[in-house]
Amino acid sequence: MSGVVALPLGALRRQVEILAPVETPDGAGGVARSFASAGEAFASVEPLNAAETQRGFALGLSRLYRVTLRARGDLTGGHRVLWRERTFDVLSVRLADADERFEELLCEETTP
Repeated sequence: MSGVVALPLGALRRQVEILAPVETPDGAGGVARSFASAGEAFASVEPLNAAETQRGFALGLSRLYRVTLRARGDLTGGHRVLWRERTFDVLSVRLADADERFEELLCEETTP
């Protein structure tokens, strides 16, 4: 069976919450972005790497994670994932198998 991802039994054992971006007009021609719950899912959360980053004058640590979950079809970069009171920004989403059963999210957790 080519194109089938064989995840180990129990790989999707972390319960995560998906947050979708919500934009509301701010009255000055722009928008204010907030996030609203778009449901929960069971996922695999794997650290990929960590690196120092500089944003403005602040130094921080940028950590990349791969979050694998059953395919939903509605996730894009810009969504967020909450896991154990940690927030991950979704950078990209790709199908993990040819049968379109699983999605892999490349996520970044940034701590000041």
